[in-house]
Amino acid sequence: MKQHLGLASPAAGVKNATASDYGLENQGLKNLNNTYWNLHTAALYEEIVFRSEGNIVNNGPVLMNTGKHTARAANDKRVVKEDLTKGDIWWGEYNRPYPEANFSALFSRVQAYLQGKDVFVQDCYVGADSEYALPIRIITEYAWHSLFARNMFIPIEKLEQLKKHIPEFTVISVPNFLASPELDATNSSTFIALNFEKKVALIGGTQYAGEIKKSVFTVMNYLLPKRNVLSMHCSANKGDDGDTAIFFGLSGTGKTTLSADPKRHLIGDDEHGWSDDGVFNFEGGCYAKVIQLSPEAEPQIYACTEKYGTILENVIFDPITRKLDLDDPARTENTRASYPLHFIDNAVPEARGGHAKNVFMLTCDANGVLPPIAKLSPDQAMYHFISGYTSKVAGTEIGLGSEPQSTFSACFGAPFMVHHPYYYAQLLKERIKSHDVDCWLVNTGWTGGPFGVGKRMSIQYTRALLNAALEGKLKDVKYRKDPVFGFKVPMSCEGVPEKVLDPAKTWPSKGAYAEKYGQLARLFVENFKKFMEGMPEEILKAGPKLK
Repeated sequence: MKQHLGLASPAAGVKNATASDYGLENQGLKNLNNTYWNLHTAALYEEIVFRSEGNIVNNGPVLMNTGKHTARAANDKRVVKEDLTKGDIWWGEYNRPYPEANFSALFSRVQAYLQGKDVFVQDCYVGADSEYALPIRIITEYAWHSLFARNMFIPIEKLEQLKKHIPEFTVISVPNFLASPELDATNSSTFIALNFEKKVALIGGTQYAGEIKKSVFTVMNYLLPKRNVLSMHCSANKGDDGDTAIFFGLSGTGKTTLSADPKRHLIGDDEHGWSDDGVFNFEGGCYAKVIQLSPEAEPQIYACTEKYGTILENVIFDPITRKLDLDDPARTENTRASYPLHFIDNAVPEARGGHAKNVFMLTCDANGVLPPIAKLSPDQAMYHFISGYTSKVAGTEIGLGSEPQSTFSACFGAPFMVHHPYYYAQLLKERIKSHDVDCWLVNTGWTGGPFGVGKRMSIQYTRALLNAALEGKLKDVKYRKDPVFGFKVPMSCEGVPEKVLDPAKTWPSKGAYAEKYGQLARLFVENFKKFMEGMPEEILKAGPKLK
């Protein structure tokens, strides 16, 4: 971090006012220049401007350019393989093993790098249910990353609690430190390395703030299932009568948009736990995609792009008027807004709800063949939960082009899941059966043809279908059984043309539709082969039937 000609920064006089008694020397960080402890939003704004980290734009958000990385570096994540936890972890594509010795050496180099530099600390919690809340510490090289942590996690407001705070997991983010693949055994100069035994995550070579958020999520996905709590990559809301709904889905499927429903109360937009007492948010904020955000279709999220305290990532703005252009993808399709949960007017203050009554599995089908909504049996819900089918959309991961890619991501969040997918699926099935939950597969992707031919599903139709399911209006309509996947598809829904409910009727050629549908079914069957060992027969039979 560059020094500023020896000038004291705006927060220099209060940098230790809210410091924990458990200092950074306990975590191996010594000989630092200045440590800024638990600064509030206004103080962090001043530090961001003082350090030329970003710009303040129209109505008060702070706008950041994350540089080279505008999305998660999925191929650069590593998990330390050590004796204490190695038997618990689903090793493979998303949990690539990293030797203890390499982690120790990398950590030593990060410690040396930080000597003589300023750092920012946020002591906070993850988990709105106090029974399962995890005290964490986020140590960052940038002031704006400290604000991101303050937005996204649950801050501690009382001084006496801050003084006594001892983290059970720590994230250290050093974007300007680059790894040496030859020396550090990393994939590139970028690294996300988690050590569950040492309770530390190291992030370097990337400014993309989502890496901080998802590292903490990965930790919760390891810890909570061992306590019989289902950790979920989902959004959640509840109605006026307290009925809770869960929305599983990967980035780009509509989790944030569909859960921010003005008629319902938002519990959270991305990460939750489901315990014996109900559903609770992990976070204290939201991290919404804002590309082509519409004030008509998504008024609550749009309003957050014009609020003081919001962080905007990689959004284009006019340097004179400071007005945003949310439609411009010049830097990335993955433009983001980070803001506290209470910025949503109808958010649930305690960020908790009861047991879910409806579970929606959102998929962005770029093939354009899945119906806009389908009712799933419990076994079909398990099959689709473990499969996690969707299409990766532009910008959410490094290396994606403009055309969506069909993919399968177990539990609708495989990059962040630590245990085997069936571990999470068992916990979900127990809750579905115990609480008589209705499960639905919802296609927020294409209709009338694949990407490039058809068009994206109307959000108005999707909302109408969700509202009908939530209000019980789909209980008494007629259904047809899908001949390939076996799930039930409603034949009518108020506010949705009947033609839309049967995607075959929206295609110019029924033959082309049938061929594409068969191709997708074969992709499902092929993908599920890697889960077949030890999988119950009833779940294997719940998949598509190939002719």
